[in-house]
Amino acid sequence: MVYNSKIKDPFLDELFEAILLLNSIEECYRFFEDLCTVAELKSLAQRLAVAKMLDSDQTYTAIAEETGASTATISRVKRSLNYGADGYRLILDRLKECKKSKEK
Repeated sequence: MVYNSKIKDPFLDELFEAILLLNSIEECYRFFEDLCTVAELKSLAQRLAVAKMLDSDQTYTAIAEETGASTATISRVKRSLNYGADGYRLILDRLKECKKSKEK
């Protein structure tokens, strides 16, 4: 299945191809530290943490306290989880699978 993104363009294609070439967490740190500001990286990480917590049915209050995310950010992530492109769902499911395989 081919996904037709609303934001697709050649620059993003090249960025995503570059990301797919990274082989380790260390390489990710090196690339993303050059690519993004610390605030941008922290924001991305925060959104993923919010998505994981929403997926485990935690309350907005608990999520805000643990992550420092605003209710607006939590709402935005929830909207993406429910009505977005299923990118969060894809990665949350894969993270769960990865965790299960590491526990074995």
